[in-house]
Amino acid sequence: MPADSTFDTYRLSEDHEAIRAAVREIAEARIAPFAAEVDEQERYPQEAHDALVETDFFAPHIPEEYGGVGADALAMCIVIEEVARVCASSSLIPAVNKLGSMPLIVAGSEDVKTRYLSRVASGSTSISYGLSEREAGSDTASMRCRAVADGDDWVLSGQKSWITSAGVSELYTVLAVTDPDGPRGGNVTAFVVESSDDGFDLGAKERKLGVRGSPTRELMFDRCRIPGDRVVGEVGEGLKIALRTLDHTRVTIGAQAVGIAQGALDHALDYIRERRQFGQRVADFQGIQFMVADMAMQLEAARQLVYVAAAKSERGESDLPFFGAAAKCYATDMAMRVTTDAVQLLGGAGYTRDFPLERMMRDAKITQIYEGTNQIQRLVMARQLLR
Repeated sequence: MPADSTFDTYRLSEDHEAIRAAVREIAEARIAPFAAEVDEQERYPQEAHDALVETDFFAPHIPEEYGGVGADALAMCIVIEEVARVCASSSLIPAVNKLGSMPLIVAGSEDVKTRYLSRVASGSTSISYGLSEREAGSDTASMRCRAVADGDDWVLSGQKSWITSAGVSELYTVLAVTDPDGPRGGNVTAFVVESSDDGFDLGAKERKLGVRGSPTRELMFDRCRIPGDRVVGEVGEGLKIALRTLDHTRVTIGAQAVGIAQGALDHALDYIRERRQFGQRVADFQGIQFMVADMAMQLEAARQLVYVAAAKSERGESDLPFFGAAAKCYATDMAMRVTTDAVQLLGGAGYTRDFPLERMMRDAKITQIYEGTNQIQRLVMARQLLR
C-alpha cells in the first residue's frame, strides 16, 4: 500500500505524542503529589495552576495572534486527559479556560479578543462561563438573568449557578436576556464581565461530591454596569453562540472522562498484580481478567470517539454536534462504569481514601452532568439523526 495511505494517517502525530509525554511528566511530578490533599481540603490546586502556566498548558488552545500557543483541539484533549489521569480538579483549569473563552473565539470582535484572550493566554487570569441558572439548567432558553441597555452601557441583574472556577477567575463570559419579549432563543446576548465590576458578587462555595479542588459558586449581579464594548458577538445571538461553544467544549469533557478512567484503570491494574488471594495473584483469576479487559476495551473505544470528535471540532465539520454529544455521553458513562469497577477490584481498600479510586469514582460522576447532562446529549444526537 502507498506510504500516504489513509491507514498510515490514522494515528497521533509525533507532536501530539510529544505533548502527551510532556504533560504526563508534569502531571506526575507536580500535580499528582497534591491531588489527595486538594480533594481532602477542598482547596484550589494552585500547584497545578502554576505548573500549567509555566509550561504553556494553562490555556493552550488560544491562537498565537492573541499570545497563545495555538494548540489544536486534539492537543487540547490530550492535555486535559493527561492532567485528569492524576487529578480531575486540576484538569478543569485548562478545560474551563477553553469553555469561558470559546464564545470570544467563535464570535468576539477583534477588540474583545485582543483585550481578553491575551490575558488568559499569559496566565494572568482564568476565564469562566456563566450560562446555567438554578431554574434554567438544561432549559437554557428560560434563563432569567437580564441585561438592560442604558446609553452605551448594559446593566445586568440576576444570577448564574454552578460556575466553575468562580472566585479564581477574573473574567466571565455571561449570557443574559436582552429582549424579554423577543423570540425564545433569539433574545439572549453574551457579555464579558470582569470581577472588579461594580454590582458583581459571588455566592458561597458549593459543597460537592467530587472535583472538590475546583471551586463552584454562584455569580450575582445587582445592577452590574457593563460597557457596551464588552458584548460578545451580536445582540440577540448569545444562545446560538453558547450552543456553538458547547459543541466544541463537550469534547473536552469526554477527554476529562477518559483521563479519569485511565487513572483508575492504571491503579487497579497495579493493585491486582500485587494482591494475592487463594495462593495466586488476583490478576490471575479469569473473572478478574474479563473485568479488566472490558474496562480497557470501553476506555479505548471512548478515547477514539473523543479524538475523532476533536478532529471534527478542529475542522469545524457540520456533524460536530452529533460527535461532540456522542463523545461526551459515551466517555462519561464509561468513566462512571470503569471507576466503579476499579473500586470493586480493590475490594475494601478501594472504598478507603488510602487509595485514589474512591476520589476518581466521585470525580467521574460530574462528567455525566455538566456541560449538558447525558440525557440532553442523547436528545442532541437524536435531533441530529432525525433532521
